[in-house]
Amino acid sequence: MSSESIARFLWSWLLRLLLPLVFVRLWWRGRHEPGYRLAWRERLGLGPSSAPGAVWVHAVSLGETRAAAALIDALRVRAAGARILLTHGTATGREAGAALLRTGDHQCWLPYDTPGATWRFLQRHQPAVGVLMETEVWPNLILQAQRAGVPMVLANARLSERSARKGRRLAWLIDPAAQALDLVLAQTQGDAARLAAAGARAVEVCGNVKFDMAPDVSLVACGRRWRQALQRPVVMVASSREGEEEPLLRAWAAQPAPRPLLLLVPRHPQRFDAVAQIVRDSGLALERRSRWTDTPPADAHGADVWLGDSLGEMPLYYAASDVALLGGSFAPLGGQNLIEAAACGCPVVMGPHTFNFEQAADNAVTARAALRVADVDEGVARAVELTRDALHAQWAERAAAFAQMHKGAARRTAERIVQLAGERLATESGERRAGFAGPLVSPP
Repeated sequence: MSSESIARFLWSWLLRLLLPLVFVRLWWRGRHEPGYRLAWRERLGLGPSSAPGAVWVHAVSLGETRAAAALIDALRVRAAGARILLTHGTATGREAGAALLRTGDHQCWLPYDTPGATWRFLQRHQPAVGVLMETEVWPNLILQAQRAGVPMVLANARLSERSARKGRRLAWLIDPAAQALDLVLAQTQGDAARLAAAGARAVEVCGNVKFDMAPDVSLVACGRRWRQALQRPVVMVASSREGEEEPLLRAWAAQPAPRPLLLLVPRHPQRFDAVAQIVRDSGLALERRSRWTDTPPADAHGADVWLGDSLGEMPLYYAASDVALLGGSFAPLGGQNLIEAAACGCPVVMGPHTFNFEQAADNAVTARAALRVADVDEGVARAVELTRDALHAQWAERAAAFAQMHKGAARRTAERIVQLAGERLATESGERRAGFAGPLVSPP
């Protein structure tokens, strides 16, 4: 038995042993996010099947699903009538993905990476091509796809220097899977070089498809109405992570009055209530977005903090804000995506930790669409200062121009996927699949 086979064997049995605990955790998370309790059988490769010949796009969570929306739109243009099989790993990703479906499409959970679950998944759905978004390299899934003759693409691929160093510990498991990918479409030259060093064979640079995300115009319009009605500056905290809110609120309370309104949007919905309590404990007056529908009530205008406890409304929040503090960048968490903020014309102030989106962050600073600061105290001070800056309108214009400048990755990525799928792809001009390479041999 080869070292690769031994590594995959150990990985598979470890997952099998942990599955009972994994399902207990899913049930526990389902207390606050009921989506986790849906369609458990799909996690094992069971459940309803879809029509063969679809483009299978895996977008694990909310951020990847938003990026996948731009890619799916581009795929529909270049392969008119192609069906989409959309898979996820999180409840927020699945909820957002439901809005992307059309007649003939199918949505389900990605199965856990055991040989049996991945084999059953491919047997049930028989996709023409598989597209894994960003970092989702799963050894058994890619092996079973290879055996089935399903070409696999890692799209919008990224690998930071930090992640590459940490990944060396699992090189024995991940490198063979990376080598089995048919095509890797990287965001940047740096990502491409690191992915090639990890074993990926066919690596091309297509850019970041998140620049092609189009903010919902109705949400943007609503956000601008909110901002006009408030008649006071607004500073947003975009996608805050655990451990960031307390120091940020201390820095905020230290700012001299009158302060702008602070719009605090946590990254994870299961933390909404906990963050609300953190705000109350800080002594600041709180209002929650979930309290109203379209228009904030008049008594909410005098609050110190608004909690953005809703899903799918980030364009609204960015449009309502003068400047955004980038969550995940003030603690060593790698930062969050700043592209959506730029697309909504909202300049960004970010901390030193942006290794997950380093190229986009550096480019935004160079374009003067964003500021980088040393810590949260400086970040809060600069954000408040920027709301009072006479040149604020120019910052907003540069942010929007920066987002516009980098568009086109979704089109380039879709073209390469359609080329790779070739005649396997079923489209409106006929069911033109060359055929699934199965039936597969059932794994042990």
